[in-house]
Amino acid sequence: MRTLLDRIHDLRRRLFGHYELDDPRPIAREAPYTFHLPPEDELRALAVGDHAKLMFRGDPPGREWAVERMWVQIVEIGPGHLLGVLDNVPNDMPQLKVGATVRFARHHVIDIDWAAPARAPARAPERQVWDRCMVDQHVVDGDAPVGYLYREEPDLAEDGDRFPDSGWRIRADESGLAKGEVEARGPTYVAIGVVLNQDDSWIHLLDEPIGSAFLRDPDTGLFVREERRQEDEA
Repeated sequence: MRTLLDRIHDLRRRLFGHYELDDPRPIAREAPYTFHLPPEDELRALAVGDHAKLMFRGDPPGREWAVERMWVQIVEIGPGHLLGVLDNVPNDMPQLKVGATVRFARHHVIDIDWAAPARAPARAPERQVWDRCMVDQHVVDGDAPVGYLYREEPDLAEDGDRFPDSGWRIRADESGLAKGEVEARGPTYVAIGVVLNQDDSWIHLLDEPIGSAFLRDPDTGLFVREERRQEDEA
């Protein structure tokens, strides 16, 4: 139930609020394997009638979301900018309404819905990094690199999962961590791309078969194939 303070906050935003568009490029640099932007040839091919998805940030911010990703339909392409009309009803941004005119640059676009799909430039296939793996939380948090990884028969997926268990089990190089840090965090089950965002030094091993195991050589930093350790079976 919305309180009086919520209604006052919404009224203030509707009367005096505004919005800005987030630049998605820093996010893509931070998470290149899980936040994919349209390539440059697609951005150059945008035309009137196409839909572009943008990231809207309200000011004052909403109580539910800081940013909403919404579609605009392009109605004009000018020198250095594009104009579109908002084609979504905002969830929590009363200062912006469907049909509003939005001025943006090509670099603001995070996705494209082509009015004529045949006009879309051919895109190179992207590597599948949404399959799941089990990994030490230290790797996901960026506290430690991957130190050892092996691939076993997938057994963590459940019925209805959108993405399967890849079978990869990834352990951190804990040599730079204090004992208390090591004990504080355990494993987590995430998309492979989340791991690659922090450490992609092992991406060349991604398609290795079940039964493979690799240990990072501390001297060279390279991964060396080895026999599965006995404790991995536990």
